[in-house]
Amino acid sequence: MSELRIFYKENDKIRIARQLEILKEIDKKDIIWIDLLDVKEEVENELEQFLKIYIEEMEEIEMSSRYIQTDDSIVANSNFLLDNFKTEPVSFILKNDILVSVRDVDLQSFNDTVKKMFVNTRNFPTGYHVLVALMETRVEYDADMIEDTTDQITKLSETITKASDQVDEDVLIQIKDLQEKVTIIRQNIMDKQRVISNILKCDFFPPELQPRLTMIIKDINSLFEYTKFGFDRLDYLQDTFLGLVNIEQNKIIKIFTVVSVIFLPPTLIASMYGMNFAHMPELEWQYGYPFSLGLMVLFTGFVLLIFKIKKWL
Repeated sequence: MSELRIFYKENDKIRIARQLEILKEIDKKDIIWIDLLDVKEEVENELEQFLKIYIEEMEEIEMSSRYIQTDDSIVANSNFLLDNFKTEPVSFILKNDILVSVRDVDLQSFNDTVKKMFVNTRNFPTGYHVLVALMETRVEYDADMIEDTTDQITKLSETITKASDQVDEDVLIQIKDLQEKVTIIRQNIMDKQRVISNILKCDFFPPELQPRLTMIIKDINSLFEYTKFGFDRLDYLQDTFLGLVNIEQNKIIKIFTVVSVIFLPPTLIASMYGMNFAHMPELEWQYGYPFSLGLMVLFTGFVLLIFKIKKWL
């Protein structure tokens, strides 16, 4: 879906336009935010000429250049996490109080920020305020995703506890998937932390927004603690799962060991009387067969008694 949205001020209200022609009709000082969602290259070129900026594609920017600051502009690039835990690169360009955002996928955090703009118009006088609001909203979504993942970890823990004698490899796969999710979330919030930290160093960023940026950093640091807690719980669950698997394996080995020991005396007696020697008194004895069976039962019972006394059964 391709979409162009231009947010501008008119009579103390925020208006939205979807055509570039509006730029010729309004004062550049009234423009707050230009949001580009998978627009054509022609639209980007026209905006570049109008705003005197260069719109780069996120994929073409090296990791070391995710934040670029000039004398009058900021280029910040960050990954936004989708519901399927895939990341979507977004580019932000700030110049002359105007924010330009470039993305290829519809993001809920952007839509929520738009709602906030129309509800609290006075809180969004410039593009700087929009960028801070976008980051705040995105961090809130990251917190929600961490909370959902924590709930999944809790449910998995309850499943392992209730079915401790029926654990299978699916549990280990679930643990691995949750570990991947927590890792992706951690990388995502780390990306936000780096962008916000760089913005805090900007000398022309509005001073009144500094406390909000600092609060975002504090929220991100608290999210790091939650992700660490998630990692620790998953490691514990993995150890618990492997421990339960070892217990089940030990039970199976124990059963085979007990069965082998129980049948060892009868096997010994049967092998003795199976020897083909000419002079074996019991061979001609009328009660030889019942006697050998009795010996087998006697020794088997003796072994079982020893196992019971030792509490091996």
